[in-house]
Amino acid sequence: MAPSRPATRELLRRVSIFAHLGEAELEGLERLLETREAAAEAVVVGQEERGDALFVLVRGRVKVVLYGESGREIILRVFGRPGDFFGEMSLLDGQPRSASIVAAEPSSLLVLSREAFREHLRRSSGTALAVMAELSRRLREADAVIGSLALLDVYGRLARKLRDLARAEGEPSPDGVVIRRLPTQQEIAGLIGTSRETVSRALGELSRRGLVRHAGRRLTLHRELLAEDE
Repeated sequence: MAPSRPATRELLRRVSIFAHLGEAELEGLERLLETREAAAEAVVVGQEERGDALFVLVRGRVKVVLYGESGREIILRVFGRPGDFFGEMSLLDGQPRSASIVAAEPSSLLVLSREAFREHLRRSSGTALAVMAELSRRLREADAVIGSLALLDVYGRLARKLRDLARAEGEPSPDGVVIRRLPTQQEIAGLIGTSRETVSRALGELSRRGLVRHAGRRLTLHRELLAEDE
């Protein structure tokens, strides 16, 4: 179901590269958008496909994945907050998609075509600068992930990923920070380069040490674990 016009405009304000736009610019951008629904496990875009659209998440959760020769899934990133966006890189450099985007659960997306996006960039230098800033931020994140995979053991990589999730999506609590929609153990395994069984054991060990409290998709990071990254 497509969001209403006021809801769409409010969502666009949450998209980092559009947050600076005024009411008239948001209204013009809104008219260019289409809505797409994706069932769980549906491929939104495939690796090596031509990049012809920018996507904004309305609801649901999608993952950015690569597949090894054995079929092993490597998760580069998970988008789960309304206003998260992806697909801008292929629109700018004209190259095929560098990874596949798969719906981790039923999801709704706003779609902005390549032509509409480029026309908007020509009219808005602010958006162009915001895109550059976002690309730089994501590159820094990628560098941190590469460093983590090379230098940290599984427990260190899991702890760092949990702290990253706490900073991005966590809510303060008396004990520390609560993550209400933790990725599945399989998704976490894909994100930190290990197996689901190893993630399960590591979470169990962190729980036994009193560093996390885990119940379903809800996880509380206690202050001691958060302080280790300071």
